[in-house]
Amino acid sequence: MSEIIKNRYEFVILFDVENGNPNGDPDAGNLPRIDPESGYGIVTDVCIKRKIRNYVEAVKEEEEGYKIYINEDVPLNRSDNTAYEYLKTNEKEIKELKKKDPDVDKKIRDFMCGNFFDIRTFGAVMTTFVKAALNCGQVRGPVQLGFARSIDPVVSQEVTITRVAITTEKDAENKSTEMGRKNIIPYALYRMEGYISANLARKVTGFTEDDLELLWEAIINMFEIDHSAARGKMAVRELIIFKHSKESGDCPAYKLFDAVEVRKHEDVIYPRKYQDYSVEIHEDQIPETVEISRKI
Repeated sequence: MSEIIKNRYEFVILFDVENGNPNGDPDAGNLPRIDPESGYGIVTDVCIKRKIRNYVEAVKEEEEGYKIYINEDVPLNRSDNTAYEYLKTNEKEIKELKKKDPDVDKKIRDFMCGNFFDIRTFGAVMTTFVKAALNCGQVRGPVQLGFARSIDPVVSQEVTITRVAITTEKDAENKSTEMGRKNIIPYALYRMEGYISANLARKVTGFTEDDLELLWEAIINMFEIDHSAARGKMAVRELIIFKHSKESGDCPAYKLFDAVEVRKHEDVIYPRKYQDYSVEIHEDQIPETVEISRKI
């Protein structure tokens, strides 16, 4: 078994989209998410976590210790019940078991963290255990992501499309094509920042060095197994990692994030490719005890 991580980390992800919708807003007709005041594009942390989960699920294929808790078509209660089965109990008998064994909360938490990669990584709210008044229903994960925001303001374009497949027999009598629409962003480069707490890894979930390497691999490749016509061309362009020398860290996270400067070239008015930007890390702003690495 790999060792639990001992160092705090911060990281910056740069990814881009070309002629696609990176993260539609269901409350706005699935239009690309845009800050209405500034015009900057937004991608939620939940969207990126979903892609990381999908990658891990694809490469690990239900390998022991790498199941995915937040999963399509799998009710959360079904996954929660595996912990009850492990303890040879059920939802009705768990309160009696807790009276006999005060450590039952920790046993359930450790079982769920040990079996589900995304709980061990991001944490989870496990409603089954919350309803049973157990003290393990809410798990804080060591890995946290903020929202991604585009480097420059974006413009959403509505593109009209046609198809020759008619939905109903009645419509087929009157027309040979149907019209549709899709909303795209011609190009945008997004920046997302993340945090990894070695303290929470040690005290709560047991997030290991092997888990960390899998996380980096998943971030780098998260769009490679998740392509779709709606999202267009998406790719992770940079993964910049800051490794502190100790569990509590060597400096505030914002100082490390401020040291990463992404700017558009002066001669570019409308960026349409990653090469229209430059990425510079101001190492003089970073403590010597913080190790910098660029995975891409």
